[in-house]
Amino acid sequence: MKMFRKLSTLDETKQVIQQNFRPKPLGVEETPLLEAYNRVLAENVTAILDIPPFGRSTVDGYAVRAEDTFGAEENKPVRLKICGMANAGKLPKMSVAHGEAAEIVTGAPIPDGADAAVMIEYTMRKDDVIYVYSAVAKDENVMKAGADIKKGEVILTSGQLLGSREVGLLAALGIARTKVYSTPRVAVLSTGAEIIEPGRKLPPGKIYDINAYSLSTAVRESGGKPVYLGVFPDEKAVLQRALKQALASADIVTTSGGVSVGPKDVMPQTLNLLGKPGVIVCGVAIKPGKPTTVALIDGKMVFSLPGHPTSALLAFHLLARPIIKSMAGMQLEKAPEVRALASMRMFPAKGRRTFIMVKLKRDKSQRLVAEPVSTGLSGAITTLARANGFVEIAENQQFIDVSEEVIVQLLKD
Repeated sequence: MKMFRKLSTLDETKQVIQQNFRPKPLGVEETPLLEAYNRVLAENVTAILDIPPFGRSTVDGYAVRAEDTFGAEENKPVRLKICGMANAGKLPKMSVAHGEAAEIVTGAPIPDGADAAVMIEYTMRKDDVIYVYSAVAKDENVMKAGADIKKGEVILTSGQLLGSREVGLLAALGIARTKVYSTPRVAVLSTGAEIIEPGRKLPPGKIYDINAYSLSTAVRESGGKPVYLGVFPDEKAVLQRALKQALASADIVTTSGGVSVGPKDVMPQTLNLLGKPGVIVCGVAIKPGKPTTVALIDGKMVFSLPGHPTSALLAFHLLARPIIKSMAGMQLEKAPEVRALASMRMFPAKGRRTFIMVKLKRDKSQRLVAEPVSTGLSGAITTLARANGFVEIAENQQFIDVSEEVIVQLLKD
């Protein structure tokens, strides 16, 4: 079987995937609020109470009736009688009548009768009397009940990613558990006789398994949970058992290595033994990442990526990441990008969509410049470590000229 007889374009590859597999959230589960970070909300959240639930002072000072302070000036203070004290955490028992004031601390409920708070800096106290040297308006220095969140208001909607601010909102409403979409489990395995796991002594002729770790992290960044299965030799029988285990233990499978055209590149043939329809894409017209192979095995996607680290991560970013995000319930947003000027001519690979890794810097005129990462080889992990993003060159484009404006798709925000 000759591999890569006809490469699929990137657009064709995405179309084939879409025709064969429609990703959707796997289900809904309830999780403790402290474990909800970076999960996707699976329901609208409606406020069941006002926040704050009572009018509260935003300053240390005195709760007053605003009209009693009108006319107060530095040389003409208003005299008010202290009727009690309002503390945080307790509803005040007193009420403030005309000509009275209640001592109050920040966060304490405003007593009945009062409608403003005077900062302590603008008062002077003598025994049970205060002198007010600056007038306040109604509601000044007071956060009214429901000023932050009103009861019945939808504060979060299904599909929102829960970050620290969203978790804080849920906590403000007293919510201890919330419904989120289930996290897709993504099996990650590496192939190759030359690969060993980090932590062991490196024998001659061996290299450490970069891809399992970078891809597992990429899975987490995409909203999935990586299931690392280890390193396997390029042998059909062994790979077949490993892939069966991967398919049984996860919702998606990613592999790296064994997808080129050498005698040890047996991944596509092995995938076709596991279920229907089998391999749906065998080679993509992109650089780096040409050997990328995609299979659908009895309803589960398998992304078999090249062994070279940059190729593997780029192919993952282009093809697997959107699938994982959709299955996690995350919204598919356009990748962040910036415009910059090419620092040098950039040439595509003939007939292939080419992605050139670049780092961004400022020239003497403070213009943003995209400079190709010098290593530039798909086998170099430093290419991605040094890059801020990539420039995409279409299959039919001859080159990008020096100082030509380019769009850089960022690897991070």
